[in-house]
Amino acid sequence: MGQLRAVVTGASSGIGAATVRRLVADGWHVTAVARRDSRLRELARETGCAVFVADVTSDGEVAALADHVGARGGVNLLVNNAGGALGMDLIADSALEAWTSQYEVNVVGAVRMTQALLPLLRESGRGDVVVVTSTAGHEAYERGAGYVAAKTAEAAMTRTLRLELTGTGVRVMEIAPGMVATEEFSVNRFGGDSERAAAVYDGIKPLVAEDIADAIGWMVGLPHHVNVDLMVVRPREQASATKTVRS
Repeated sequence: MGQLRAVVTGASSGIGAATVRRLVADGWHVTAVARRDSRLRELARETGCAVFVADVTSDGEVAALADHVGARGGVNLLVNNAGGALGMDLIADSALEAWTSQYEVNVVGAVRMTQALLPLLRESGRGDVVVVTSTAGHEAYERGAGYVAAKTAEAAMTRTLRLELTGTGVRVMEIAPGMVATEEFSVNRFGGDSERAAAVYDGIKPLVAEDIADAIGWMVGLPHHVNVDLMVVRPREQASATKTVRS
């Protein structure tokens, strides 16, 4: 088999960009996918990755991506990383639009990408789907129900996909990060309020994007008969969604 080929969504920053860097360093040919062309071009100049501008919420753009990848050698790995959180409101006060948006990106976007690339993953003879969920998909916490609900659904989708693809030669793996400090996740969650975003990490050393990228690189680098169903990765001082020890 020649050079392994990967597609990483949400690749313009954070965990996605770090995963592109890790996979390229490991010898993969990577297509980085995101909405922001300028960010992707910077990443391409840095790493040598290929890029494709697409929004995972668009049927047409995802279909075009699948055609593009298929015409250039196919794909062995899809990293469904695109997603995010909006707001920290109580359910009683939360905007329904935020619920819809979070579900559309985190859940339906991952399904759309998987549907589009699954034929190529099967054809490759060595296919992997990695879904980046969150510890929020495994335990609830207050003031985050929209994100908790979306990530819980994404985790359930991943488990179901594994059941459906067992026997096809395609691995399905989930990584659920806890508190990860990236340049945009919390800022986006708080509508651009950088001070409020920074306060999330006060008194604790959080994970960084490279920690998750390294874990993904390890998972997909294992012999292909080995499937890591679920990896939960947290900072040492974060025991759960409701217990974090801060200095």
